[in-house]
Amino acid sequence: MKGLIQAGRFREDLYYRLAEIVVDIPALRDRDGDAVLLAHAFVQRFANDHGRGSMSLTDDAVQSIEMHRWPGNIRELENAIKRAVIMADGNCITANDIGLNQDDSDEGLQALNLREVREEAERRAVVRVMARVNGNVARAAEVLGISRPTLYDLMNRFGLKKEIST
Repeated sequence: MKGLIQAGRFREDLYYRLAEIVVDIPALRDRDGDAVLLAHAFVQRFANDHGRGSMSLTDDAVQSIEMHRWPGNIRELENAIKRAVIMADGNCITANDIGLNQDDSDEGLQALNLREVREEAERRAVVRVMARVNGNVARAAEVLGISRPTLYDLMNRFGLKKEIST
């Protein structure tokens, strides 16, 4: 928008009037759990609209929705659920009805393994902090709120010592 102002194609005073309140809505893929909540609401709405009665999502459909990245955001989700409500044979909507082509159902459950989620989050935090403090272990430990020996243990466990120190 500021480029349009500089090019003289948009009035600067109008921009500042309109930009008084800016609402930043993150993408659906960045809001854990929202896709499934919205999917349930869309199922009810479209089932009522199409006279399908009470419909629900099966566990594999929920897992498929959770695992999808939703590049088309909420509109993609809405269209997928609408199509599934119309095409479903019974009152249960399956992953096949939604048609998101998820490869392996165990992969979705793996993403819910708390130990692996925690380790991945710790690894990412250590890498990010070490990059921000330019490899200074003492400063990184301080930022992370842990002791230096604990940070060294984490770096060894995640195999990060050589990557970060070079």
